[in-house]
Amino acid sequence: MDKKQVLMAARLFLIALGILMIYLGGFANPEVILPPIITGLGFFAIAWAFGALMKNE
Repeated sequence: MDKKQVLMAARLFLIALGILMIYLGGFANPEVILPPIITGLGFFAIAWAFGALMKNE
């Protein structure tokens, strides 16, 4: 796999983890809502950075 494919796979994995964490924090366990949602948004930010790295090639 070349660098672009690795970044795309990592980006998709991070987006899936971010969605899962937001779902678990906001809907599955409503008592503890803020930390998983903030962490999930952090995963989206990292995935965005990977996308920016792919465009610069």
